[in-house]
Amino acid sequence: MEEKKIGNFRWTICALVFFATTINYLDRAVISLLKSNLTTEFKWDDGDYANIEIAFKISYALGMLGAGRLIDKLGTKMGYFWATLLWSISAVCHAFVKTTFGFSVARSALGVSESGNFPAAIKAVAEWFPKKERALATGIFNSGSNVGAIFAPLTVPFIAAAWGWQWAFIITGSIGGIWLVLWLWFYDTPAKHKRLSKAEYDYINSDTDENDHGDLAENEPKISLLRLLSFKQTWAFIVGKFLTDPIWWFYLFWLPDFLESEYGIKGTAVALPVALVYTMSTFGSIGGGYIPMKLIKNNWTVFKARKTSMFIYALFVIPIVFAQILGNVNVWLAVIVIGIATSAHQAWSANIFTTVSDMFPKRTVGSVTGIGGMFGAIGGIFLSMFVQKRMFIYYRSIHQIETAYYIMFFVCGSAYILAWVIMHLLVPKMKKIEL
Repeated sequence: MEEKKIGNFRWTICALVFFATTINYLDRAVISLLKSNLTTEFKWDDGDYANIEIAFKISYALGMLGAGRLIDKLGTKMGYFWATLLWSISAVCHAFVKTTFGFSVARSALGVSESGNFPAAIKAVAEWFPKKERALATGIFNSGSNVGAIFAPLTVPFIAAAWGWQWAFIITGSIGGIWLVLWLWFYDTPAKHKRLSKAEYDYINSDTDENDHGDLAENEPKISLLRLLSFKQTWAFIVGKFLTDPIWWFYLFWLPDFLESEYGIKGTAVALPVALVYTMSTFGSIGGGYIPMKLIKNNWTVFKARKTSMFIYALFVIPIVFAQILGNVNVWLAVIVIGIATSAHQAWSANIFTTVSDMFPKRTVGSVTGIGGMFGAIGGIFLSMFVQKRMFIYYRSIHQIETAYYIMFFVCGSAYILAWVIMHLLVPKMKKIEL
């Protein structure tokens, strides 16, 4: 009855953000599924592929810092529009690359432009949802990353087989154009939106405190990055992203290679196991937002519900350390364990993003999300440059690639508990930032 009284247009906005995140990850995942094709055509080794991955992450990290500030300045509507337009163009441009260096340039352009997605998405959720619903809304839109990763293996290998790898980049990159039209048509801030009822507007702002000016955020003075970095709350978010974002990137860029290297699954055959992993992740993303919402409705404090949920999700990642052992028994056991870990990551991700809008005023959400995203990408760069690149080249050269994956799965299993402990030490109790 409550939904009928207050309206539910805010979920239309959530659907738009979900669609954008799906496209974001679809465009990002294409290269991993074409690794075999591109390796043959451009004579790549693991070092070349890792360097291209690192180029994406470096540009993504640098872009994150500027993207968050730019979106806070331009506002969610135009900031998100420009980010999606530019990353769609960058994705299509991969099709016209003729050299390995050209791929690095194209990936760098994609990284810079794609960095705008999450700062804009989290800011949209902060604008359109009350605190008790933000984790669920974040979990729903964040599940778009899984849907993009599912859609990619179900389409990209078949497009490449039918028309060539170039068309895989062109077709997937062009989907962003559909979203751009819908976004301009439907989106505005709640205070300006003609389709939003007063009852729903009041509900969205029902738990806004004195320190958070809601829709007036874009007109408020901007807060310097140095001041934002002076808060322990910022560093708690940074640490959480730095330690756990690289794990998701590892799945995204290396899962097809793991299945090929260990079990000989490649080409169109990789579609089903990869799709299963990310299908499982979708349930984790949505469920990860649902659990804290139920706890809050049962009179738990927002902070306690969020932190308890994140601890539970961190525990669910640990079994991935046995993925290699189980895979030696049956490949599908490895796929399922990896799927549980990716599901737990997405549940974790839905909540760690929401901690920003829990602890900071709306006008700083884009900036803080960008800072954390930058450090998450930096963590991915370190993992690729100093662990994956050297380790995979070495162990593949001595025909012991399974050892490299043993090590990586141990890193995956321990990262979340470590992140949770450090975040707890930095912010043991909820304290809203006052600016």
